Amino acid sequence: MFGERLREFRILRGISQEELGKRFGVSKQTVSNWENENATPSLDMFQNLVDFFHTTPNRMLGYESYVGLDVTDLTEKEIQHIVMLIDDLKAHHKAAE
Repeated sequence: MFGERLREFRILRGISQEELGKRFGVSKQTVSNWENENATPSLDMFQNLVDFFHTTPNRMLGYESYVGLDVTDLTEKEIQHIVMLIDDLKAHHKAAE
């Protein structure tokens, strides 16, 4: 399940296996192995991936459903702006409780 979810998150983010590998200092083959479930990342790497994709460990492992945004045609800067907006909304909601 982790491999499928990783592939989904990566594709939604609009990055290749090679780009993801470069961001985390691993090869394209390593990312491919993770996605095909031939290998698993270390716990530290797993947490880094969870943080990078702004998700939760449970979602990354397939224990929670994921409602995503299609950001395929957005730039990294635009994606980060959306993430900031979501974080602001969460903080505002939490403060209003």
